[in-house]
Amino acid sequence: MEKEKPPVEIRRSVWPLAWLYGLAVNFRNTLFDRKILKQETFDIPVICVGNLTVGGTGKTPHVEYLVRLLSPEYRVAVLSRGYKRRSRGFMMVDTDSNASEAGDEPLQIKRKFPEILVAVDRDRVNGIRNILSADRKNRPDVILLDDGFQHRRVQPSLSILLVDSNRPVFEDRLLPAGSLREPLRGKERATIVVVTKCDPDMQPIDFRIYTNGLNLYPYQQLYFTGFDYGMIIPLFPELQGAPFQVQDLRKKHVFLVAGIASPQPLVDKLEHIIYSLYTLFFPDHHSFREKDIQSIREMVNAVDDSNKIILTTEKDAVRLRTLPFLDEEMKRMLYYIPVCVTFIDEKEQEKFNNNILEHVRSYQTNSRLSEK
Repeated sequence: MEKEKPPVEIRRSVWPLAWLYGLAVNFRNTLFDRKILKQETFDIPVICVGNLTVGGTGKTPHVEYLVRLLSPEYRVAVLSRGYKRRSRGFMMVDTDSNASEAGDEPLQIKRKFPEILVAVDRDRVNGIRNILSADRKNRPDVILLDDGFQHRRVQPSLSILLVDSNRPVFEDRLLPAGSLREPLRGKERATIVVVTKCDPDMQPIDFRIYTNGLNLYPYQQLYFTGFDYGMIIPLFPELQGAPFQVQDLRKKHVFLVAGIASPQPLVDKLEHIIYSLYTLFFPDHHSFREKDIQSIREMVNAVDDSNKIILTTEKDAVRLRTLPFLDEEMKRMLYYIPVCVTFIDEKEQEKFNNNILEHVRSYQTNSRLSEK
């Protein structure tokens, strides 16, 4: 049985504001639903990965999962907003781009998959048009729209909605009372719904709770995924040793530093392995400053033992790697741990993979037939 989840926090004092927010969002969605506001479709498959809530539901790991699935057979492009980047407009992300100009998550994806096209643009329609303006030889076969569920101007060919198992949307409320970006009925736009961050030991009753709570339509498919963690990788390999297994952390003093929306799943994983775990958390997409590094240094120096490392997430590593004020001692201590998506049921994983691949194949076939 999963460990008991804390109740979803609802801020009742701001319900009037949530009601007004709901009116505005409902009005906007109605304009799109009734075709008063225009949606753009495109001649290649556009797969949207998004959520109904603010905060992390695991979008980037799921986008990376799709990249791994599709890239052996298709030319893949990823389009993201590039949250908290300092640049504006459309931008192609390169492996030597800076996190401040490209955004940490797009840069992470590009460095992990240098062979694919990664772009950022707050205006998703403009971003897709720019991607498709490439010559036919370099044009992608499929576009993955990262965090695009509320960008109604784009009509995706397939929408994948992610729901955090730790904060079920059917128990949540609209902003600012809760964390919902739009009312729960927005889930009806999704073809696939994925409950993320699930405990690998979920019991049948847990599946029923989410299935009944989401109350999906027959045309919608439901899947359950969790996270697995890879090797511990040095952030500065030129100064450090080779990667090593998570289990090798057991007798080390580990200082976990993270600026992500939901660090708890990683903490839960490490607490089962590590004897001495210390944590320091920052806001999601945090831009590390010298005072932050000093706080990390003080935390580490408070433990009088040489057998210690600083561990961070893959997303934070993108931002930490380029800081000019990291001394060599700290660089030697910094490691990161990659995360990947796993399906609770392996048979469901095969079904999911086949559905995605078949969607891309059939969409391309239909597009070619329509051109004749």
